[in-house]
This record gives sequence, structure tokens and C-alpha cells, in this order.
Amino acid sequence: MMRIGIEAQRLQRPHKHGMDRVALELIKNLQVIDKENDYFIFVKPDQDTSAISNTSNFNIVEIPGGTYPIWEQYKLPKIAKEYQCDILHCTSNTAPFHTKIPLVTTLHDIIYMEESLIKQLTSSASLYQKFGNLYRRLIVNGVVKKSKRLITVSNFEKENITKFFDLNDNNVQAIHNGVNTNFTTKINHLQAIQVKAKYKLPNQYLLHIANKDPRKNTKRVLMAFNEFLNVSASKLKLVMLGCKEDDLKGILNEINAIHLYNHIVLTGYVSDEDLPVIYGLSQILLFPSLREGFGIPIIEAMACGVPVITSNTSSMPEVAGDAAHIIDPNKTDDICSGIIKIHSNDNYKNKLIEKGLKRYKHFSWESMAKQVLELYIQLYKEQKLKKI
Repeated sequence: MMRIGIEAQRLQRPHKHGMDRVALELIKNLQVIDKENDYFIFVKPDQDTSAISNTSNFNIVEIPGGTYPIWEQYKLPKIAKEYQCDILHCTSNTAPFHTKIPLVTTLHDIIYMEESLIKQLTSSASLYQKFGNLYRRLIVNGVVKKSKRLITVSNFEKENITKFFDLNDNNVQAIHNGVNTNFTTKINHLQAIQVKAKYKLPNQYLLHIANKDPRKNTKRVLMAFNEFLNVSASKLKLVMLGCKEDDLKGILNEINAIHLYNHIVLTGYVSDEDLPVIYGLSQILLFPSLREGFGIPIIEAMACGVPVITSNTSSMPEVAGDAAHIIDPNKTDDICSGIIKIHSNDNYKNKLIEKGLKRYKHFSWESMAKQVLELYIQLYKEQKLKKI
């Protein structure tokens, strides 16, 4: 029987981001498929204590206090040692140096290593994002050397990591992310009415998931939306998740399109319960990122029966297959043409929806958890043999 520690520092924070959600799905699915081994889920105490619950072999261990680096580099390894973990899985790109426990580290991507430090520090990303990227840059080389196994989320990213760090191909395993069963074409009518009112959603809209990170390509999305409105009689609005009003106005002023403001709805943070409805009510998901390690919104939208426009770069073609409208994210005209084609051609739109409803089924959290568990078992056996 193994004693497995899983770092999930931010699991209890109320506003979860991509990596937090991946860790949560991993743990929830391991709880279903593994009743034999003992798990210790190391979290930093926060508001959402209901995110995950103790079970007979899963124990939530709260480790209070400290900044992210102090918590991870000093507090986490100390507590993991006290719990006599055979393996410590760190789920969010970084891990402690000073531990003798065999490490498994998930590197979702190494985007933060691909740009110059000056470019990162002067970008439009938030201070939180800049600090996170700086911390990762400082320690990722040591983490890669220290880890017994590296997990990443796409074959594209596996090849990228292997080349960047000059690793043996066997050192890195690509395990795709999944899509939650809440993402479905079956929308509850009453919930749809409530969500629509809660976020002030228009009757018909395009959907874009944005933040201050330049790789989300929000500026070109807005430029393409402006072009679309100029050449179309459509009254479609643009709903944007994760974008703040000041940031939006800043971009609109930069592209001389402040008039677009009245055609845009900002939702603010959207809960996991409401997100599938917002997808399901949309006409098209605009996901023309410049760079992704995976791109979960692609398969979430597909599961909701929504056509997707996404990029021909990095992991996105791998995830989307032939079930999305693929564009060059550097060309505003490409994004605009994609919107026009899907919006004006019902046959094309329906084909994308049909293909998407088949495509998303290739990705499941259960499959991801089974592959991770198999990795734990293999590593545990290797470590046992070394002690003989």
C-alpha cells in the first residue's frame, strides 16, 4: 500500500483557475478509482472548504501560513515527511527542492521560459502573473532535475519540454486533461434563465475567455469583433469571461474602438456551476490563443454543442482535431472570417457542432486519473527495487 502526497495548495481558494481545476478533478477521480492506497492532500486553508472532502483513504491536510514559495519550499516538504509519503506529486509547475521523497511534478507548460525576462516583466500581465512566472523561471530547472517523473498535458508540450531541458523521452509522460460531465448540451431551462439574469447575458453572443495575459490574444479578438460588426448586420454581442473593465477600456482605447464597449458584456468571475450554461447559450467560442499547453475551453465548448474558433499553434490543433475552425491567431482577418463563416453558414456550423460532440469524448478526467495512478504504481515499484 502506497502513501501518496498530493500538493494542492490553492484547492480551497474560492476563485479557482485552470491548474486548480485540473488538480481538483485528479483528486476527485482518484477517490473513485483507488480505494486501496492512502492519500494526503496538502492544501493552504482558504474559504472553499467544501471543494474536496475526506474519505476513508483520502485525508485533507491543511498547512497554514506563508507565501507560495515559503509554503512550497519549506512547509510542504516538512509536513509530507511527517506523513511518511512514498511519493509527493506537485500539481502546478513547481515543487520543493529540499525533500528526499520521490517527486512527481506536473508541468502544464513552460511558456514562462520561452520569452525573455524583460519582455515578461514589461508585459500587460498582472503583478500576480509576473511574480508567478518569475518564481517558476528561477526554480524550474532544479525541479526538472529533482523530479523522478514529469507529467505534462499534451504531446506538443511533451516534445517542447523534452527538447528545452534535453531530457530522455521516457522522463516525460503526456496525459491529456478531461472535461467535466457538467458540460453538456442539456441545459436546465430554469437555470438558464437564472444564469442569464445573474450575468446580464444578451440573447445572442460570441464568447471569449480573457485575462491580462497577452497570449490569450484578447486585443485581436476585439479587433476581429469590430471588423465583424462593420461588415455584418448582426446584433451579436461579445461576452468576455475573466476581463476587468479597466483592462477592457485600455485595449479598446489602444485600438481606437471604444464604441465597442456597449456591445460587450463582462461577466466577472464565473462559478463552475454556471460556466456550462454560459457556454451552452453562446453562438461561438473564440479561443484564438497565441500559445497553450492544452486548452480545456475547447473541449468544454464542444461538449456543450458550441462551435469553436481556435489557433493553428502549439497544443490547440492536437486538442481540437478537425472539430474546430482553425485560424492563424496573428491574423485578425482570419478570426473575423471564421466568425462570419460560422455565423452565416448553418451547414458548416452544424458540422462543427456534430464533430465537436464526438471529439470531446476522447478526453476524460477518469482516464487522466487512471494514467496518473499507473505512473504512481510504476514509480513506487522502482523505488522499492532500489532499496533491495
